[in-house]
Amino acid sequence: MTPQERFQPARLIATACAETGHDDFGDAAPGWEAGLERVVDGLLNEARLSAIGVEIAYLDLMRALKNRLDVIDWRNRNPQIATEPVEAPIFIVGQPRTGTTILYDLLAQDPALRAPLTWEVDAPCPVPQPQTYHDDPRIALTQASLEMAEQIIPGFLKYHPMGALVGQECVRITASSFVSMIFSVQYRLPTYYRWLLYDADHAAAYRFHRIFLQHLQSGVPGQWLLKSPAHLWQLDALLAEYPDALIVQTHRDPLNVISSIAALTHHLRRMGSDESDIGECAAQSYEEIVVGLEREMALRDSGKIAADRIIDVHYADFIADPWTTIDGIYRKLGRELRPQAKQRMRDFLAAHPGDGGRGRYTWSDTGLNADEVRDRVRSYQQRYAVPTEQLR
Repeated sequence: MTPQERFQPARLIATACAETGHDDFGDAAPGWEAGLERVVDGLLNEARLSAIGVEIAYLDLMRALKNRLDVIDWRNRNPQIATEPVEAPIFIVGQPRTGTTILYDLLAQDPALRAPLTWEVDAPCPVPQPQTYHDDPRIALTQASLEMAEQIIPGFLKYHPMGALVGQECVRITASSFVSMIFSVQYRLPTYYRWLLYDADHAAAYRFHRIFLQHLQSGVPGQWLLKSPAHLWQLDALLAEYPDALIVQTHRDPLNVISSIAALTHHLRRMGSDESDIGECAAQSYEEIVVGLEREMALRDSGKIAADRIIDVHYADFIADPWTTIDGIYRKLGRELRPQAKQRMRDFLAAHPGDGGRGRYTWSDTGLNADEVRDRVRSYQQRYAVPTEQLR
């Protein structure tokens, strides 16, 4: 069967329905078909997929469809799930590569916070249960799939550390709405990423996001701790769905962010294509970063985000002294950082020291004009007192 045949939206939908035994995709979060059609069109006509890339993309599409079907079916059979609130979720946002991942991982060590783990995001049914939360058979299957990615592209997990028992990003959840940056980072999809950035309706994606959280918390409850740089672009849609959300925004010199995310994007795309171009990745990253920063500043200027709902964290301060930064976050959240939680954070950091990204990216790889980019982001740096870093 050719990729054109395998990737027909109608065939994908029919296969997902047949394999799950369900056919209800959820009327409460509509619009996913339009996103699916755009992703598929890009995969066929723009992504330059290799033979293995076709297989990876097919599995990504099927997982998104089947997870959506399974979650909606479970909800239909357990209608009380829809009545449970998602209260005061904490969202870590900010440009990619600004310390969001390590901050997320550290805060997730607090037993009082509930992060969606990779294994339960990738395989949400049946609903996770407290007694098997750390030894469910799905954990080993998820970890094996992550390690397979490392086999395909050695060094992948150094670029973007992941694990079955580590908190997962929200883009993996909204993938089931096909309105998600996960597709346009992993694959070359220029038409899709511009649609996502400028024209897509993200409200339904956030509605499904809530449905997914309600599903998971029906088994293992807690106050949600969530993370994705993609939220920076859509803070208005996020707050419309979660008006009581608490936002932690990280800040860093956007130029080193652009070169770092370009290198990561290039690395990810090489998993499914033999024709990735880092300059093209950098151009996309530049456009997205600038748009995201301009949108969040405009939204904050509008007064639609109350000052007590958002906490600003500087990357340089966090890297230099993570504990002062975390103590400050807890004070502003009005939470107590208990000794047990802080020790778990210290243990996690000791086991995952990172390497600062040494040697994985340089500005010269991007092909961008540093002076031009610096002019575009100057107002952002001035507003938040973000120091200019030496370009790598």
